[in-house]
Amino acid sequence: MSDFAWPAGAATGIGSLPGTDIVEAQRVVLGELPDLPHLPELPERGPGADILGRSAGFLVDLPVQLYAGRWQLAPRPGQDLRRTADLLERDLDQMTEQGDGFTGVFKVQAAGPWTLAAGLEMLIGGRVLRDPGAVRDLTDSLAEGLRRHVDDVRKRLPGATVLLQLDEPSLPSVLAGQVPTESGLSSYRAVEAADAATALRTIVEAVGVPVVAHCCAPGVPLRVFRDARVAGFALDLALLKDLDPLGEAIEAGVGLFAGAVPTSGPKPDGKQAAERVRKLWSRLGFSPAKAARQVVVTPACGLAGASPAYVRAALIACREAGRRLAEA
Repeated sequence: MSDFAWPAGAATGIGSLPGTDIVEAQRVVLGELPDLPHLPELPERGPGADILGRSAGFLVDLPVQLYAGRWQLAPRPGQDLRRTADLLERDLDQMTEQGDGFTGVFKVQAAGPWTLAAGLEMLIGGRVLRDPGAVRDLTDSLAEGLRRHVDDVRKRLPGATVLLQLDEPSLPSVLAGQVPTESGLSSYRAVEAADAATALRTIVEAVGVPVVAHCCAPGVPLRVFRDARVAGFALDLALLKDLDPLGEAIEAGVGLFAGAVPTSGPKPDGKQAAERVRKLWSRLGFSPAKAARQVVVTPACGLAGASPAYVRAALIACREAGRRLAEA
């Protein structure tokens, strides 16, 4: 692939922000990330706003419920699912209102099939991950649900180009056979890389928009993401160890959502973030001009644990770093 959905020098957030006020969160995102805003996620609002509950809300004909503080598949839709749907509807309504007339690229996020399979429990016990058939059903259901979600966002923001981010923080553990069983005494069997890519590709092919795969855990499976035919990777630059797979992917035209701004610490600096990206780019052997088009600058991961002041500073730093890359 050679064309990118996002503009040169773009910056965006990963997804989660602190607090419970979606009006203010959307205002901050649209104000500080004008080239590539995203739909904020506010996990502090509780069940249904967390990554598992929120993403399970997209499943079609696979209802979920909270049981003993854990999300599990349910025999029928109930109040937990209604709460999840209400929160999402509120978010989308606010996006529609504040994004009225928006004509750029807009990003939405959801957990991918492997993180859901590793986190959701079945009614009969154990995680969905234990049953390959259940994983396939979940994947197909999620693909249809995300297709509908993307279509809804397109209708609400008719001038926008929609980008979908699939969050897969659990995928490295899934591939390594390190997801613990309920007892904690053993782990579920490792999933083959080819099977992991096939499930992700099911989502990519269903939604009809560019997909970015995000993982800010150690051991990001870049080869799996490439085989799934994603448009880009989102990762924490501090966790990069082996540069060869990344270089090969960039050479093949995959975009890099570079987590160059820390999620905590001293006030973030856009100049330093741009320099981190430039140094990586130089080590990979690519021209600076290529970075402006292929890289989107982001925080290292979600910002749910940051203060509102730090969030704004981090997003400003991302935007400044993107601008500096574009000027190189």
